Amino acid sequence: MNADHFTTGASLRKRFLELENERKRSWAPEALAVNANQRATLVGGHGLEPHVSAGDTLPPAGLTTVDGHTITLDELSAQGPAVLVFFRFAGCPACNIALPHYRDTLWPVLRAAHIPLVAISPQPPALLKEIVSRHDLPFPVATDSNLALSRALGITYEFDAPSRSAAQAKGSTSQGLNGTDAWELPKPAVIVIGPGRIVQFADISPDWMDRTETPAILSALGLPAKESLHAI
Repeated sequence: MNADHFTTGASLRKRFLELENERKRSWAPEALAVNANQRATLVGGHGLEPHVSAGDTLPPAGLTTVDGHTITLDELSAQGPAVLVFFRFAGCPACNIALPHYRDTLWPVLRAAHIPLVAISPQPPALLKEIVSRHDLPFPVATDSNLALSRALGITYEFDAPSRSAAQAKGSTSQGLNGTDAWELPKPAVIVIGPGRIVQFADISPDWMDRTETPAILSALGLPAKESLHAI
């Protein structure tokens, strides 16, 4: 089932529950177990290693957008806060729910407040174009080359053996996911930075089916959440 099928206007949690229920109806038990076990392992181990938090200063990273431009964190945050949304890859079903949701509920409020938003994945730009065109995303989508920024923030995870085997069986390669030989992806995260690349808010989702809701992001920015309830 295409992610666009799921109810528009609902919370991310509700939409991910719809996806989870659809998988229970259509996936083999073995495939469900591989997916659930990897997510449970990530949740259980989250926080055992250092990761980005409010008050940290991010490194002066540059990111390449799908249209070939380079944007830096200093440029993004020079005039005030900026929102960074880390996601896994263009074909990730949960990412295909989250990014259009942010397009409809978060981006209109940020745009009106002149607050930049950038969605970031380690996937090569040529492959990331797919999710931009599929959902007509109006904000920049950029590549974190070699997972440099994600690793510096402590938000990456490695595929366990069953997940890697399942991905390979579907034709996936590490190069196609992140441009490297490592089977590694970022945990979905929303990070708000201010001038000087100082982190004002950081929310990391070890379970990629449980992501930061729009009202929490707007609250961190001091913006009214009620304005985000109407999609455009």
